[in-house]
Amino acid sequence: MRFGFLLLVLSALSFGAAAQAAPRSVYLEDLTWTELRDAIKAGATTVIIPVGGTEQSGPHMALGKHNARAKVLAGRIATELGDTLVAPVIAYVPEGNISPPTEHMRFPGTISIPEPAFRATLVAGARSLRQAGFTHIVLLGDHGGYQHLLKDVAAELNRDWAGTPARAHFIDDYYRATQTAYVQALRAKGLSAAQIGDHAGTADTSLQMAVDPATVRADRLEGAQNPATGTSGDPRPSTAALGQLGVELIVTQTVAAIRKARTEKH
Repeated sequence: MRFGFLLLVLSALSFGAAAQAAPRSVYLEDLTWTELRDAIKAGATTVIIPVGGTEQSGPHMALGKHNARAKVLAGRIATELGDTLVAPVIAYVPEGNISPPTEHMRFPGTISIPEPAFRATLVAGARSLRQAGFTHIVLLGDHGGYQHLLKDVAAELNRDWAGTPARAHFIDDYYRATQTAYVQALRAKGLSAAQIGDHAGTADTSLQMAVDPATVRADRLEGAQNPATGTSGDPRPSTAALGQLGVELIVTQTVAAIRKARTEKH
């Protein structure tokens, strides 16, 4: 009887210690500073900086599409890794000239910042996270236009951090999966290139339906295939099931890429 009681007490203490060590959320902004400190001490020394963007995505998807997707997918990736947290999403990114407007800036609601301001934000954010105790800072981008800037910033940080334990990683597998493996998976389902599209078509819309369906206006898919509405592709065949194909590919390939990057020599 006493032995059983002792086991019960030890089990409770063990559970309490584990619960205290594990952060209650993978999202940094949900934690207190002491919870974050304890999580880093417990081994959560990798942090993802998810980069989104505020831009038009046709009449059927919310302007915050990239931000919602970057946060959810980064959270899935961090959970899978098990020792990783997620910084707040960077929502202001280069989206073209403001005046006269070019690219997505031609549509109301798109927000664009100059490339130097974008780079400076990434660099300062990464340095802040390193100061907090993170040793692996991962840059993931949900939009294609700034991928080269993420790569440049990671290289700049690694030059500055040479000889220290800290490293920056630009993981292009995150975005590349949406342009390669995901497109191939949709083609295997019988969808054409014209339907899949490059922006706000079936690929883009289905992925959003799987990640955050509240940001998709299903009643506006009809007619949204017109390029004048800001789309490149046809969103009408979109489903959450098709989007889930992309979610699994993005998460699986990004997790593998981060694990590999963390083992490579600086």
